[in-house]
Amino acid sequence: MSEGRLVIKRSGYPGKGEIVIGTVTRVLDFGAFVSLDEYEGKEGLVHISEVAPGWIKDIRDYVKKGQKVVCKVLDLNPKRGHIDLSIKDVNERQRREKTQQWKNELKAFKWLEIVGEKVGLSRKELLSIGKKLIKEYDTVYGAFEDAAFEGYEVLTPFVSEKLAKAMAEIAKENIKPPHVKVRGFFELRSNAPDGVERIKKALMEAYKVKNDISMKIEYIGAPKYRIVIEAEDYKTAEKSLKSITNAVLKAVKKLGGEGTFVREAI
Repeated sequence: MSEGRLVIKRSGYPGKGEIVIGTVTRVLDFGAFVSLDEYEGKEGLVHISEVAPGWIKDIRDYVKKGQKVVCKVLDLNPKRGHIDLSIKDVNERQRREKTQQWKNELKAFKWLEIVGEKVGLSRKELLSIGKKLIKEYDTVYGAFEDAAFEGYEVLTPFVSEKLAKAMAEIAKENIKPPHVKVRGFFELRSNAPDGVERIKKALMEAYKVKNDISMKIEYIGAPKYRIVIEAEDYKTAEKSLKSITNAVLKAVKKLGGEGTFVREAI
């Protein structure tokens, strides 16, 4: 393979309003030129007025050559090759998410390089495959992610079975399913002499609801009990929470007590 790490870039231009990541190549008094990391041979300009809010005395106090920046595409003119960018129009969440996305993409390029060597593909073939995956999944990382959660078969329409299997193998080693949490409080009461035991019995119904989740029930202080459910996605978590709360409230009522459930804001 040729020297240098594998980086797969998109052809064409970014869309207006798109959040992009780039490297500052030149800083002049009126603005900074930024090479777009994700696009082939594309450079944009961040005018000094778009670097930061307020009046800027010296642009070099804000941007330096070689610096990584996350920008928003304000306007573009493909005929002239002009791309107008803004740094100040990008909020902290967008900056964080785009930076993480690019880090993931660089990891995915490395994985593709590893599996390419394993199955005997050239740099040119890997670049072609990478472009195809970007077209189908928007990112190469997205293709690996799909293979990790769904199996190698999802990739076979786009790559050979041998490569798909190698990609799924490295993806499963490196990509763990995301976990989400949902929470809430039970308020359970029973005036019976063995009321505490009845409430415990009602809460045990929660553990009879079988799902791909992890669950924790904590005693907060009479009559409050906190429930925390962790699952791979919100759909699974919400479905489980509904089944569990219904089972517990039904049980406490059957045992002569009363109960309510309040969802905790995340």
